[in-house]
Amino acid sequence: MASCVLVTGAAGFVGSHLLELLTRDTTKIVAWQKPGTEPLVAGDGVRWATVEMLDREAVRAALRTIQPEVIYHLAGLPHVGDSWGKTRDTFEGNVLASHYLFDGLRREGLKPRVLITSTAFVYQPVERALLESDPVCPNSPYGTSKLAQEMIAMRAWEDDRIPGLVARAFNHIGPRQSPSFVAPGIAKQIATIEAGLAEPVLRMGNLESRRDLMDVRDTVKAYRAMMLSATPGIPYNVSSGTSVIIKDLVDLFIAHAKVPIRVEQDPAKFRPVDTAFLQGDHSRLTADTGWTPTIPFERTVEDLLAYWRDQ
Repeated sequence: MASCVLVTGAAGFVGSHLLELLTRDTTKIVAWQKPGTEPLVAGDGVRWATVEMLDREAVRAALRTIQPEVIYHLAGLPHVGDSWGKTRDTFEGNVLASHYLFDGLRREGLKPRVLITSTAFVYQPVERALLESDPVCPNSPYGTSKLAQEMIAMRAWEDDRIPGLVARAFNHIGPRQSPSFVAPGIAKQIATIEAGLAEPVLRMGNLESRRDLMDVRDTVKAYRAMMLSATPGIPYNVSSGTSVIIKDLVDLFIAHAKVPIRVEQDPAKFRPVDTAFLQGDHSRLTADTGWTPTIPFERTVEDLLAYWRDQ
């Protein structure tokens, strides 16, 4: 009998790409979505369920029904900038929901491999590629919530022997991502300008920060590779291993635009606290799973623009 794979937060950006990957060779997939949401991608043969992950008993009952052997836990609030104004929602979505998930597994006696999606923003910033052994010192409510989420997964492994896999994901971008994030925000603005619906001005926040950006389709392949062979209870950087200055990212998008566009900085787009440099070293992930990123950055930019031009 085929094992049941559960994807929480499956209706969202990363969930849609993970479902597209998993449905190629996985027959029994259950996808959880938050009440009031609709999936970006339905997925062939995927069985959908609406589960409020802030309801402890509802989570336990849903786990009892499906008895998953593999869980990709994507549910949560993903935005660093929004976390300053939505701190309570951020901690509930990232910490409390994760606690209820592992609590439900423990009470039901289930021990699936559970991948949680943490973030590079748990690290204390340094001006070099980050290793998993580097100090953690998050500088935002989002980063703090993700560090707490990691601790829940690690405690579940140490105390309950539920294999918690910790993916410290660096910035990942691609089609279907919310334009509140920098790369899709640029792509949407350019598509709107090309359609003649806005003046030819690209409004940006901080252009000097440097980010490790990777195609989301590579990111979900890393998650699957971790599920197959990563070691529970230790973090793995999911990163491209390179970084780009946001100004250079803007220039690359503009080079693919169909009309001339100028850039203006918008003070409203600056964060209260920003990390100047963020780049990851994925050596541990590659050594343990064989995964490496493969999608050229220019293709990601072209696909993002194509997506927003079609909207």
